[in-house]
Amino acid sequence: MSASQRERHVVVGRVQGVGFRPFVYRLAREHALSGYVLNAPEGVVIEVQGLPERLERFATDLIDTLPPLAMIVAHSRESVPPSPDEGGGEFVIRKSTAGVGHHVLVSPDMATCPDCLADMADPANRRHNYPFTNCTNCGPRYTITKSLPYDRHATSMACFPLCEACRAEYEDPLDRRFHAQPNACPACGPRLWLTDRHGKTLAEGDKAVARAAKALRAGKILALKGLGGFHLAADAANHEAVAELRRRKKRPAKPLAIMAADLETLSKLAHVSPEEAGLLTGRERPIVLVTLKTGAGLSPDISPDTDQLGAMLPYTPLHQVLLGALRDAQPGGEAALVMTSGNLSSEPISLGNREALSRLGSLADLFLLHDRDILVRTDDSVVRVPPQDTGAPGIQFLRRARGYTPSPIFLPSKGPCVLGVGPELKNTVCLTKGDQAFVSQHIGDMQNLETAAFHKEVIEHLERILQVRPEAVVADMHPDYLSTRYALEESGLPVLRLQHHYAHIMAVMAEKGLMEPVVGLALDGSGYGGDRTIWGGEFLYVDPVRMEFKRLAHFAQMRLPGSEAAIRQPWRLAMAALHALGRDPLAEGWHWLKGREQAAGLVLAMLDKGLNSPLTSSCGRLFDAISALTGVCPEISYEGQAAIRLEHIQDHGETEGYDCGALSGGEDGAPLVFDSLSLVAQAADDILGGVPAGMVSRRFHNGLSRGLALAASELCKQTATSQVTLSGGVFLNKTLSRTLPRALSLHSLTPHMHEHTTPGDGCISLGQAFFGQLTLTTQNTSDS
Repeated sequence: MSASQRERHVVVGRVQGVGFRPFVYRLAREHALSGYVLNAPEGVVIEVQGLPERLERFATDLIDTLPPLAMIVAHSRESVPPSPDEGGGEFVIRKSTAGVGHHVLVSPDMATCPDCLADMADPANRRHNYPFTNCTNCGPRYTITKSLPYDRHATSMACFPLCEACRAEYEDPLDRRFHAQPNACPACGPRLWLTDRHGKTLAEGDKAVARAAKALRAGKILALKGLGGFHLAADAANHEAVAELRRRKKRPAKPLAIMAADLETLSKLAHVSPEEAGLLTGRERPIVLVTLKTGAGLSPDISPDTDQLGAMLPYTPLHQVLLGALRDAQPGGEAALVMTSGNLSSEPISLGNREALSRLGSLADLFLLHDRDILVRTDDSVVRVPPQDTGAPGIQFLRRARGYTPSPIFLPSKGPCVLGVGPELKNTVCLTKGDQAFVSQHIGDMQNLETAAFHKEVIEHLERILQVRPEAVVADMHPDYLSTRYALEESGLPVLRLQHHYAHIMAVMAEKGLMEPVVGLALDGSGYGGDRTIWGGEFLYVDPVRMEFKRLAHFAQMRLPGSEAAIRQPWRLAMAALHALGRDPLAEGWHWLKGREQAAGLVLAMLDKGLNSPLTSSCGRLFDAISALTGVCPEISYEGQAAIRLEHIQDHGETEGYDCGALSGGEDGAPLVFDSLSLVAQAADDILGGVPAGMVSRRFHNGLSRGLALAASELCKQTATSQVTLSGGVFLNKTLSRTLPRALSLHSLTPHMHEHTTPGDGCISLGQAFFGQLTLTTQNTSDS
C-alpha cells in the first residue's frame, strides 16, 4: 500500500465569500483526506494528506468542479512533510488569518439563486418571502464588505448575531449556507419597514411590502433601499406616476429603466432575444437594452426618444417580494416598475436611511427601508447585446457597476500599483495590482462636492480591500476637473498626466492585452486637447513599448458658439457647421431657426468674430449638428439626446452613404484633417432638396462609417500597423459600432472594441492606470 503523503495548495482569485472553503471541505471528505483549509492573505491555503491517488483526484476536482461564483486566477501545488497528528482522516476549516497584503478577489454582488427563490416560495419554509434570503451561491458581497479576509465581522452583517437555526446551517459542511457570511432569517436578520417621507413608520415586514405595492398601483412614488443604494420606483404602466417622477427628478426625457417581475412579463412588453434573455436571467442581472413592443401598455414617458428599453429582472429577494406583491395588488396587471437611481440629478445614489429621507424627501411619497447597512454605493450596470454578425464582443457596457465590480481586468504583464482618477463625466477610478486592474463602479459626473466626496470614498475603499498603496496617480490634462484637483492637491502621490483621448485608446489596449502599435479612433463629445481646442474626433498613434503618442489626424474643426450653450442647443452647432463651410444659415432659411431669429443673429456674430466660440474637432458635436439640421433635435435635455434621436429615425432601407474619408493638410508636422464637414454639406443639400430626414440620417451614418474606415486604412499604411482600436462615447451608437468594424475588416484591418468596460468615459481611468503602470515600469527599467 502507498504511504500517506501531504500537499499544500494555495489558490488565488475569487475564492472568499463564494462557498470555496465549504467546497474544499466536502471535496477532501469525499476523497478521504485529512488536513485543513483557511483564508489567508496569500489566498485560500489548503493542506491535504492521504494516499497519492486520492491527492491526485482531489487536485483535479479542485480545478474542474468549482462553486458557481468562484474564479481561480492562480494555483500552486507542492509537497510538504506529512503531519503525524492527523489521525482518523479529519479535515477542518480553520479560522482565517490576517496580514499585510493579500491576493484575494472580492466577489461582486450576485442575484438571488434558484435554491433561495425556492426557499422563499415555500410557505412551510422559515424564509418564506423573507427579503434578505441568501446563501454561498448568491446575495450581497461587495456592497457589504468592509475589509478582507471576508468574514462576517468584516461585513455589515456583523451586528446581526446568528440565531440557533442559522448557526446550525452556518456550521454544517453539508448545508449550502455553510460559512455563508450574510446568512440570516426573520428571527435574527435584517428587518423591513415602510415610512412616509417624514420617517413615520406605517407598516413592518410583509405588511410593509403589501402596503408599498398598493401605493405604487395607486400612482405613488416609492424610495426603495436596495443592494447598493436606493431606487425610486413607480408603476411603469401608470402614465401620471411616471410623468410625476420625471417632474420631481427634473429628468424630462432621458430614458428610465424598468424592472419586470419575470422574463415572461418582460416578453409581453419587449422583444427579447435569447442572448438578451441570458443576460437578464444571469447571476449579474444588469439592466439590458431591449426593443419595446408597440402598444405594450407601458407609459410612453419611459423612453420617449427611442424604442430601446432598459429592462432588468429582480436581483434581490426584496425586489422579488415587492414585484410579487405588485402582482397581487392588481391581478391581471403587468408587474413592472420604473426603477431608477435614488438621487437628484448629478448626485450620487443615496446610501443610508437618514440620508435618503433627507435627500429624497421631495421625490418619494413613501420609503421602504431596512437596517442592513450598505457600505459601498453601487448603481445598476447597463449593457446591451451587440449585433451577432459583427465579430464584436458578446456584451457592450453602457455602465459597469453592480454584478461586475470589483472583478479585475487582466493586464498584459505585472507592474507597479497606479491609481487612475478618471475624467469629469461618467467618472470611475482604477487601481492596478500586479497584472490586474480594478475599475470601480460608476461614480458619476464630477461636477459637485457630493460626487467628489463619493470619488474619494471609492478610492479609499478600494485601497483598503485591495490593501495597496499607489506609487503614482494619473490624471486628465484638464486643469479644472475635480478628479485632477484630487490628484494634484489631495492624493499626496507623484502625478502623471494623460490626455483624455489617449486614455480612451490605452483602455482598449489594456483590455485586449495589446502591446504593439495601434491606430486608435477616439470619437466622443469633448476632451481637453492641450492645444486650446476641444478634441473629440481623433486618429491617434500609440506604441506602448516605445511609449510614443502622436495625433495623426482629426475631424475638421468647427466652433462652439456660446461654448457650453452650444452643447445644450445643437441648432447652434448646425449654424457653426454651415458657417465653417462658408454658408449663411440665415440666408438659407432653415426651418429650425423659426422663432430663434434674434438668437441666431447673435450666434452668427459670435461665429464671425470668434467670440466665446472655441474650436472643436468633436465627432459627437458633428452628430449633434446633423441632428439639428434635420430638425430632429434642435435642443437637448440630456447628454447624447440629439445623437440618439438621429440614430432612431434612420431609414434602414437606404443603402447610399455620403462621400467621406479624404485626409488633407499635415504641413509642417501638423495632424491631417479628416473631411467630416463634407458630411454636413451633403446632408444640408439633401435636406434643402426635400430628402426625408430618415434617409439623411442613414446616409450620414453610412458615409461616416465608410469614411472612417478609409481614413484609418490610409493611416495604418503610413504607420505600418493593421491594428485599430475603437473607443469613445460615439461607439455607444449601435449603428456605428456594427458597421465600422465590418468596414475596417474589408480593408484588412483588425478592429478592437471594448469588452470589459464601456467605450464611454467610464473606461478612462483604466487607460490612465495602464499608462501609469507602463510609464513607471519603463522608468524603473531605465534606472536599473
